[in-house]
Amino acid sequence: MAKAKTAFVCNECGADYAKWQGQCQACSAWNSLSEIRLTSGKTSARVSASQDPRYQGYAGAVTGIQNLSDVDLGDVPRFSSGANEFDRVLGGGLVPGGVVLIGGHPGAGKSTLLLQTMCWLAQQQSALYVTGEESLQQVAMRAQRLGLPTQNLKMLSETNVEAILTIAQQVKPRVMVIDSIQVMHLDGVESAPGSVSQVRESAAVLTRFAKQTQTAVLLVGHVTKDGSLAGPKVLEHMVDCSVLLEGSEDSRFRTLRGMKNRFGAINELGVFAMLENGLKEVKNPSSIFLNRSNHPAAGSLVMVVWEGTRPLLVELQALVDDSALGNPRRVTVGFDHNRLAMLLAVLHKHGGLLTSDQDVYLNVVGGVKVLETSADLAAIAAVVSSFRDKILPHDLVVLGEVGLSGEIRPVPSGQERISEAAKHGFTRAVVPKANCPKKPIEGMKVIGVERLSEALDAIFEN
Repeated sequence: MAKAKTAFVCNECGADYAKWQGQCQACSAWNSLSEIRLTSGKTSARVSASQDPRYQGYAGAVTGIQNLSDVDLGDVPRFSSGANEFDRVLGGGLVPGGVVLIGGHPGAGKSTLLLQTMCWLAQQQSALYVTGEESLQQVAMRAQRLGLPTQNLKMLSETNVEAILTIAQQVKPRVMVIDSIQVMHLDGVESAPGSVSQVRESAAVLTRFAKQTQTAVLLVGHVTKDGSLAGPKVLEHMVDCSVLLEGSEDSRFRTLRGMKNRFGAINELGVFAMLENGLKEVKNPSSIFLNRSNHPAAGSLVMVVWEGTRPLLVELQALVDDSALGNPRRVTVGFDHNRLAMLLAVLHKHGGLLTSDQDVYLNVVGGVKVLETSADLAAIAAVVSSFRDKILPHDLVVLGEVGLSGEIRPVPSGQERISEAAKHGFTRAVVPKANCPKKPIEGMKVIGVERLSEALDAIFEN
């Protein structure tokens, strides 16, 4: 009997090596290599034996050499998932042959969202839901509790990938859900389900099937303790779209964020509310994050962040207090910890405010994670407001990037952000001078600033 071929794959970046080593040379991660058993040619032949011989390529139809100018640029046919927020994150809807990876913590609502989507899609086209973690009775009970239409949705309880593809070739679904990829296995891979080998090879076979048959496949993926998708990083490389469903345990709101998308914009954000009858899309997310207290307090300020293709108004809160420790604390929620430390140094150097003996806490309300620099000026203003115990006006919005030399840099889509704030009733905005609108906005006073000291004077003017 021939010895099975093995390889070692990095869980962080997907690089592979012929033998094990302590550090990955590609990403410099330590102890991240895992052994995988390569599938034999016999297994691959069995999986693809019933495929159309014209479609043997991993990415779809195999074609000859073409000039880039001769490639057909026809619109990619999309179809709606039934939820506008889900379609927004996907870039406009599901794409035939596209593979979508949906991750999230246990209880975030991944299965609920997909069950709602599949029940809606099954009313218009053939849809197959493959469950490997729950029994068919459990899924049926959830659908009944949510009041979903279940007449046309085809269900399958199976974890063997070969068996799933055999049935799928008979049913010919237009969209298929695999819940979840961590419990799927191939007979030719000699390792337990959920291992690096099984996850990698199962996802590769399912992706190849999606490309060859133009079936939209949605994969459910588990996440690790730090919130990243479990399994090899190559799993994210081989799919077309990777989205993450997030939400704190004490909040009924869920955010669906696009991490990778070959058919649309990344970092697009969709907001859902978890209700008794399932996940309901929130058409105006800014109204949720702007649900401010009726009793104004120091340290509270509204900023405008850009999520994907739309502006989003969120509240930023800061608390500055005397520290009883030798090393004052810097705690952030939804904001980069290192960036806060840098902004506090800029505030001391160019704003004349020393916080080295103060504990500083910064929180983005609503569970939103701010990943851009447009919140710099708002963060500094909130810190100064709490330090001085001075309440800022409720109709004030602040945005702008702060440089190390104290300059206020412009942010992308600045005029769209200001217009969005004006729609929600804000009458005063402090923004970078380069972002000031060319035409006055009715009901909005826009103040353009270039230096941090100038910005603080405009924000805290009496």
